[in-house]
This record gives sequence, structure tokens and C-alpha cells, in this order.
Amino acid sequence: MKHYKIILFTFLLLPLMVLAQEKKKDSIIDKPERPAFESATLIDNATNVLFNKNTLEVMMQHRFGEINGGENDLAGFWGASNIRIALSYAILDRLTVGFGTTKEGRLQDFNWKAGLLSQTRSDRIPVSVTYYGNYTIDARKKDKFAVTQHRYSYFNQLIIARRFSPNFSLQIAPSVSHFNGVDSFMENDRFAIALGGRAKVSSQTAILFDYSQPITSFGTDPDFPDLSYDNPGISLGVEFGTSSHTFQIFLTNLRGIVPQQNYMKNTNDFFDGDFLIGFNITRNYNF
Repeated sequence: MKHYKIILFTFLLLPLMVLAQEKKKDSIIDKPERPAFESATLIDNATNVLFNKNTLEVMMQHRFGEINGGENDLAGFWGASNIRIALSYAILDRLTVGFGTTKEGRLQDFNWKAGLLSQTRSDRIPVSVTYYGNYTIDARKKDKFAVTQHRYSYFNQLIIARRFSPNFSLQIAPSVSHFNGVDSFMENDRFAIALGGRAKVSSQTAILFDYSQPITSFGTDPDFPDLSYDNPGISLGVEFGTSSHTFQIFLTNLRGIVPQQNYMKNTNDFFDGDFLIGFNITRNYNF
């Protein structure tokens, strides 16, 4: 009789044991997927990457002069360059704030990034959704502006990213740029959309592309009727990464580094030879 009781008790416990194992298995499978990208920046646009709490990212972004900018210019290396140096700090696992300063326009940008959704390994949530925004001040002399408010510009972007495999990721990012003061042939707001991707070719090397398409159309500058402000941004590059460093080198027709400058004021046509060499370097410190 004692043996029957043991067998009966075992059968009663068996469903509970199986259920516990299934829950444990589900919790393992449904963990957040690894980040779709290696760096917080994909050439000219932000990515969905958010670092662990108390991580400090130090970034330097450099754009040489246009390759067709002039004679004896050594493919733009001797031409006028644009540089941005920035810091970003993860105050929470899903919230990062930062500040950057850019050479052209003396732009001072305060930026933030927040994670809204995370892709899961089970594909229950198939994409990651991240919000990126900034508030930028043009710090040039007062005589450059009709009123003080014209110094200010804003950028808001929603980043929808998916890691399809350990070697391939894509993101699509609709955005709106706003300048308080613009020329008469422009509008204060411009809607745009970006498409970017990363394909690994080795454990530390990947091919990158970034395409930015303005949706809102502008008129023609009467002083420069041959220039178009509706050109898409096209960037192609290579990324080399380690556990704490990322180095990206690329060709791009976007000279601005703060995103609303690129979306609103780019006049370079990639297919007309108006491109330049640039690079991004990042270093992360964990505290």
C-alpha cells in the first residue's frame, strides 16, 4: 500500500514539474534579443542600442571636405572639416542622456534616447522600438539671427529595428526636424524616413549602409537655383568593433553631423560626386 501511495503522489506532482519546466523554458526563450547593432550610431543616424545603467559613451565624429571640393585638396583631407565631440550617459538601462558640440554652426546639442519595446528571442515582440530626440542651440554671434529664438532647432525620431540573425540587422526610422527660423523657400518642419542596415563579415567587422529620404519638399533658393534641398542622404561604410570600442569609416554626402542639419539643409547629390569621407569613433566606460 505504501508503494501505491508513493506512485500516486509522483503522478500528482508530475504535471506541476512539467509546468515548472515549461515556464522555465519560456522565460529563457523570451529574454530580450541581443542589440541589433554594435554602436549607438549607424553612420549618420542613431540606432536602438541602449547601454547598461552607468555606462558612459565618449564619441568623436569627423567629416572631411567634399572629395570634389577643389583642386589640390587630396580627396577632401585638406578641405574644411566638420567635427563633433559628444558624451552620453545611461542613467537607466533604458534611458540615455547626452551632450555634444559641433564645429560648423557651433551647435550645442542636448540629446536623449529611451527604449520603448525590446525584440524578444521568441519573436513574441518582433522588433525593438526606441525614441531618440535632441534640442540644439546655434551658438554663433547674435548678428546671425533676427531673433534669439531662431537659434533653436529640434529633432524627434522613432527607431524600429530588428535583428534578423547574428549577422544581419535592419532599422527604419521616421523623423521630424524643426527649426525656429528658416529661409523663405523652406518650411519650419521636415518629415523624413531613414533605412539602415548592418551585415557582419567577420567577428569584428561589418558592412554598413544608411539611407535618409526627406518627405517634405522645399522650394528653390532664389540665390542658388541649381541647388536642391531634397536630396537623399546616402552613406556606405565599414565598422570595426571590440567590447568597448567601435570605429566606423564611410563615404557619405551628408556633411552635417547633428541630424536635423542633414535632413533640413543637405544640398549634396551623392550621384553627382558630392560625397566625402567620414569616421565615427566611440569608447564606452562602465562605472
